[in-house]
Amino acid sequence: MAGEAMASAGPDASAVPGASSQPVLAEAPGRVFITGASSGIGAALARRYAGQGAVLGLVGRRQDALLALADALPGQGHRVYPLDVRDRPALRAAAVDFLAGGPVDRVIACAGISAGTLTDAPEDFAVFQAIFDTNVLAMVATFEPFIAAMRARRRGVLVGIGSVAGVRGLPGAGAYSASKAAVRAYCESLRVELRGSGVQVVTLAPGFIATPMTARNPYRMPFLMPVERFAERAVRAIEAGDRYRVIPWPMAWVGRLLRLVPDALYDAVAAGRKRKPRIPHDPE
Repeated sequence: MAGEAMASAGPDASAVPGASSQPVLAEAPGRVFITGASSGIGAALARRYAGQGAVLGLVGRRQDALLALADALPGQGHRVYPLDVRDRPALRAAAVDFLAGGPVDRVIACAGISAGTLTDAPEDFAVFQAIFDTNVLAMVATFEPFIAAMRARRRGVLVGIGSVAGVRGLPGAGAYSASKAAVRAYCESLRVELRGSGVQVVTLAPGFIATPMTARNPYRMPFLMPVERFAERAVRAIEAGDRYRVIPWPMAWVGRLLRLVPDALYDAVAAGRKRKPRIPHDPE
């Protein structure tokens, strides 16, 4: 969710699970670094922040899509970095280049991939690895180059994109569910590590968002949300300093209920769920 489904909510946000906030951020988002900006959530967040006057560093695998996005954005000075986030040296070089242009206020690790996987299929091991490398380790590599400068300024926000799919393990999606569970735990650990430093960590857990990733899902997607509406609410959550937020808000209750369901009942119900298709190559 996110790619398949938790961040800024509706008018009753204070009553929604996972809606805890830190003090509202005072500074405007002047410079924002976004991975996964070629399409989907990353591109929508780029449009939203550019509309607020931010200068963007855009990272993605497809150079043509990044250039088209940058050309369509308002403002000037946006930088495009066509690369695979699994290439840590290239990702670090992009971060260093963007930092050279001035302090960075927001870093959004949005790059993520998904595919159906089976543990007993030897050929799926490479897909497991690609999903973990992209969804988890690349997030670490994205944040790493920016933390020292943010600490020195005593301000800045690191944003990790998780998913409601990380709340419980989904059959046939072991890699994706486990990677998104890891994102939540990692961002929580980082948030506590940086407590008192002035650097905030925000975890967004999308539900079903209408993107190219979810377009391939062969099952019903409750509360499916247009990606531009998601971006609007996500930016609101980021700028409010939310620690953890589910978007759309009804999925927060779904996630909470899933955590409360006894294992035996969950197993019986989830076993019959339709599964995301497996693919014979790197997922998207």
